[in-house]
Amino acid sequence: MSKPDWTEAMQHLRNADPVLAGLIDKYDLCTLAPDRDLFGSLCESIICQQISTKAGESIARRFRALFPDARPTPEELALLDETNLRSAGLSPQKMGYLKDLARKCLDGTINLPLLDRLPEDEITRELLAVKGVGPWTVTMFLIFALNRTDVLPVGDLGLRRAVQLAYGLENLPDKPRLEEIAKPWHPYETIATWYLWRSLENKKEPDRGRTKEP
Repeated sequence: MSKPDWTEAMQHLRNADPVLAGLIDKYDLCTLAPDRDLFGSLCESIICQQISTKAGESIARRFRALFPDARPTPEELALLDETNLRSAGLSPQKMGYLKDLARKCLDGTINLPLLDRLPEDEITRELLAVKGVGPWTVTMFLIFALNRTDVLPVGDLGLRRAVQLAYGLENLPDKPRLEEIAKPWHPYETIATWYLWRSLENKKEPDRGRTKEP
């Protein structure tokens, strides 16, 4: 699968926002690419809730190692016992969330093959039926698995901190302030978010993943 060409998005953001123009100059091409392992991506979004990106990635690697070719499926996850899942570093709560995701994929509540053809509101409605899945998990899936371009994860602490630093704000922006700043980014809020996350890489700041879900 060829990687997306984000040239048009980058040019739009350059013209729309001088702060993002500087970040694009610094970090060059956006390397965001879709993840067609939709089930695995959903599992990782759940795993990464409320913990740092580094911790989430470590647990996700161990979780994937439990499956052939490191590619989990609903059928295989449904059969895994608690001991195996605990060995990957999963909490009992997240084990329950992952098991519920597997069940809902198997019973048809979530139709994985059709998800990427649906509008965002319908995807959101399906995913929110899973225990433990809230708006942040949905936005991570829309961004990293489906590469929907107009997603603004207003509840993500990493994005809020990046905006505070990049735009010289005294406090973390709340939802209305963040949406106001992001207006010129449309329809490429996702790409702007990617660059702002990148801007935190060399700072001892909160990163993507620290947020609360219901």
